[in-house]
Amino acid sequence: MAIPADYLERVYAGVLGKIIGVYLGRPFEGWRHDAIVEHLGEVNYYVHEKFGTPLVVTDDDISGTFTFIRALEDYGFSRDLTPAQIGHTWLNYLIEEQTILWWGGMGNSTEHTAYLRLKSGIEAPHSGSMALNGKIVAEQIGAQIFIDGWGMMAPGDPELAADFARRAASVSHDGEAIYGAQVLAAMEAQAFIESDLNVLIDTALRFIPADSLIARLIRDIREWHAKEPDWYAARRALDERYGYDKYGGNCHMIPNHGLILFSLLYGDDDFQKSLMIVNTSGWDTDCNSGNVGCLLGIKNGLAGIDRGPDWRGPVADRLYLPTADGGRSITDAVTEAYHLVNMARALHGQEPLRPKGGARFHFELPGSVQGFMSEDSTAARGVVDLENVLDHSELGRRSLAIHYRGLAPGRIGRVETPTFIPSREVARYFERRGYRLLASPTIYPGQTIRARATASRESDGPVQVRLYIKHYDGADDLTAIHADAVAAVPGQPSVITWRVPDTLCYPIALVGLEVQGSAGQSGTLYLDYLTWDGAPDVTLDRPVEREKNRLMMAAGPLMWKAAWIDGFDSRERLADLDQWPEPYRLIQNEGRGLLMQGTCEWTDYQVTARLRPHMCEVGGIGVRAQGMSRYYALLMDREKTRLVRALEGSDIVLAETAGGWHWGQSYELNLKVQGNRLTASIDGQVVLSAEDPENTYTGGALALICQIGRIDCEHVEVRPA
Repeated sequence: MAIPADYLERVYAGVLGKIIGVYLGRPFEGWRHDAIVEHLGEVNYYVHEKFGTPLVVTDDDISGTFTFIRALEDYGFSRDLTPAQIGHTWLNYLIEEQTILWWGGMGNSTEHTAYLRLKSGIEAPHSGSMALNGKIVAEQIGAQIFIDGWGMMAPGDPELAADFARRAASVSHDGEAIYGAQVLAAMEAQAFIESDLNVLIDTALRFIPADSLIARLIRDIREWHAKEPDWYAARRALDERYGYDKYGGNCHMIPNHGLILFSLLYGDDDFQKSLMIVNTSGWDTDCNSGNVGCLLGIKNGLAGIDRGPDWRGPVADRLYLPTADGGRSITDAVTEAYHLVNMARALHGQEPLRPKGGARFHFELPGSVQGFMSEDSTAARGVVDLENVLDHSELGRRSLAIHYRGLAPGRIGRVETPTFIPSREVARYFERRGYRLLASPTIYPGQTIRARATASRESDGPVQVRLYIKHYDGADDLTAIHADAVAAVPGQPSVITWRVPDTLCYPIALVGLEVQGSAGQSGTLYLDYLTWDGAPDVTLDRPVEREKNRLMMAAGPLMWKAAWIDGFDSRERLADLDQWPEPYRLIQNEGRGLLMQGTCEWTDYQVTARLRPHMCEVGGIGVRAQGMSRYYALLMDREKTRLVRALEGSDIVLAETAGGWHWGQSYELNLKVQGNRLTASIDGQVVLSAEDPENTYTGGALALICQIGRIDCEHVEVRPA
């Protein structure tokens, strides 16, 4: 099956539909239908403000959907991808009790149960099997909520989508839960080439047993829809025959799958009406709403989403993917759409799409803003509006139009997008709600920002334009640093470059563009792209302001610390981190733990860390870490020193030498990676070098590593190779 011509845009619409649906249903997840009608009425638009919560949230429906499908990329885009390999992807990107899943415990949370099975060495699909976990646990909703990526990755090929969905769902689920996942994935794949909803349903039913409960449920809903025009009455019939009281567990597949098909049929192919029905109907609202939104986004495209109220403006493409790959946590719908599309292209033997030379923010999809919004301050309010427009691009088709008006001293227009957790209040909120936003910054000192901008010919004369970043300070507030201003002359493109300055170990939370005038100018500045590259040049120790004021260190989320992805199993370490003399104390009770920071865009660089083993089996530093089990490392124990490639919980030794470390003695470890070559030094002397002939990991974060025990870390820095 050839990839449809409008595939990219339809995937983007599917991703937007998914996140809009989740954000819409999340505030009242788990509410009964009657409670929703009583307190909210029919849910026709976002209601987060009534609950005093953010619109854009961390959520398992989103993070699981766009994370577990990474198994396809990690295992070479093979059509023979196995459930076991997808299970290893869980172990790589999940951090126990912290990321993606509802960590509700063995036998209570289906996904947590499966994770514990995988962790104990039980491979998928046995990890999610009914034989091992029982029928009730195996048939909960999770198989369905994570499945949209597999449908979007197989345009026009429902058989492939259903087959991948079966393999992915079997990591944690079994029985009817797998059938429900296959139905959705097959419908989504076929929706790229078929617009008739009933044809989509018929297509999907081919891939599940005709005598399954899911198939019977779908037949009943279609019969009700044919006879009963009132969706409220039909919903009562659904509740009476397939309601929560008929099935065990916390969130069963059958009732919620029923609501998805029900809402699609009664929604008259309308995005807003379908989301209204599925959310007003109750039960697992964010999950069901996300699946409905994704399918309709694929089927009807961006026009279907835009036909109703402004769903996209408040979201601004923003989404969070908190995983062990912290550099991917702060992302957007455009970026994730391109990841999915490039997976499909790889399956078809095609080269990946890299708009505008691989620029991070390129605005190439209609209406996209990639997280950019006007700065929320009195000085900027009302000064700037944003719009995605055609033209004004050197290498692409679109740009971001920054419409400014009345620029004068004191009225400065700023637009910015997050590169890390955007505020300490956001960090606190996600800590409280149970789905933490684990993230590393995406931009670092030493890297070079590049942007291309053009003032429109109709603008009121030249304006001053400058890049800026905002980083956290000693009080966890945001502080801005600006580049030198560049004059934007109407009709003349300007390419702006800026090497990011030192931020004194504090993480960079936002990057943006400022427009300043002096005579009340109005006009438009077209931002073609904004991106950055290069190796970081940064020290990651405890900031000196914290060191000087120990009293301040007990308050607030300590955003410099939050930039690390904590893959250690000792939570006590977190509570005491800022009271110890060394910046980092690595404590691991069982197995191997990692403390990571950086992104997969880090390719050639070197890490230096001063470590003192207090008592441990193995420890060291890693580079190009892509999660908990994919990295290169320099490891030491009391007998030897090794260079290894870690994969699936095992170490492949690339080089080793006799001689290890002594407990209580400090060692300065340095690990440099260039291309496929690794060079390791201890206390300034090269001790090992090796090449990975497979060049398995081409980019990734740094890692501090400890295996069973404690290591004190006194200094960490990252420099160009």
